[in-house]
Amino acid sequence: MTRRSFLTGAGVVTVLVAGGGVWRASDRGVFSVGEGPAYEPWKNWRGDAGDGALALVRAAILAANPHNTQPWLFRVSKSRIELYLDTKRNVGALDPFLREEHIGLGCALENLMLAARAGGYDASLNLLAGKLATIPAEPKPKLVARIDLAPGKPHDSELYDAIPRRHTNRSAYIPQKPIPPQFIDALGRLTGDEADVKMFLFQAEADRKRIVQASATANVALYSDPEIRRGTDPWVRIGWNSVQKFRDGLAIDNFGEAPIAAGLTKMLPAWLLQWAASRQEKTGYADLMLSAPLIGMVAVRDRYDQEQCLRAGRIWQRAHLLATARGLAGRPCNEAVELVDREKALGKPAKQAGVLGDIVGDATWQPTFVFYMGTPTWPGLASARRPVEAVIL
Repeated sequence: MTRRSFLTGAGVVTVLVAGGGVWRASDRGVFSVGEGPAYEPWKNWRGDAGDGALALVRAAILAANPHNTQPWLFRVSKSRIELYLDTKRNVGALDPFLREEHIGLGCALENLMLAARAGGYDASLNLLAGKLATIPAEPKPKLVARIDLAPGKPHDSELYDAIPRRHTNRSAYIPQKPIPPQFIDALGRLTGDEADVKMFLFQAEADRKRIVQASATANVALYSDPEIRRGTDPWVRIGWNSVQKFRDGLAIDNFGEAPIAAGLTKMLPAWLLQWAASRQEKTGYADLMLSAPLIGMVAVRDRYDQEQCLRAGRIWQRAHLLATARGLAGRPCNEAVELVDREKALGKPAKQAGVLGDIVGDATWQPTFVFYMGTPTWPGLASARRPVEAVIL
């Protein structure tokens, strides 16, 4: 959105900020959506001719990841890329086993492998096996995958081309616009010959309501927990300067508000934003989920198996890229699984795992990632990204 288009449709904002407030609006980034150093990685993602394998990392860092923590580090040579989990970039009690961080690394791997094929590499991926553990007391990088590179034939794809346009869309969706059956079929085939990853898709209203109820209940339980809030609050970036400084986390532009509402929100002080969030309708999140005509679950055999987490992440990234390429939008809604983690970390009975097991109807599969898709009310906007130089070992 340009400065001119915003001003054309936002007379109310102009009135609000009159008398010196226009300067404040500019300072808060009201007129600079998607601009500044924090958003440059989305524009130069293909890199330069001399980048070599580094160009693959430029694509990888645009992947989906939990709370935009960007928990990845890379070691790059001409013939190999190593991917590490940066264990200090976590959301604390919400992800006590770093399960979602590993899924985020799987998303980065999918982008990287797509970029490798497009860049003329024959890429061989080796995922390191292991079981997830609690957040280490002394966080340090953890190797999770190696990609060996050899010369190959360039192979472009619609998924690769969709990389810079894929954004999480948190706005309400349009329930009157159904998802084409052809897309549903293509989505269901994305797991290919994966033996340990399966996608469950739900379109019937009764099924979606069951998932929404589980998710909304989990959302309330999690975010009424002070320990959860202590881990997630630091990843919310209030203020334009904060976005440009840290280049990570969730900014107001990523909350799914209408453009005018987002502009007004940026003008508010942090304390008022927190108060407004506490006064939101309790049904708001459930209503957002139900506005989408499709809810999906990526399931694995063991949600605490490291390799399976990485594979699940690749599937979610693939699904989101396919939706983007076909003109649809998607958003994670993973609270129901996060509550499974929380119960496990606290040593409580696995009630939430049972709820999810009943929904999929097959005890051999464990949901590890929940999402919804549809036609959005507003376009999804890019989230901030750290530069490639900041993620290279």
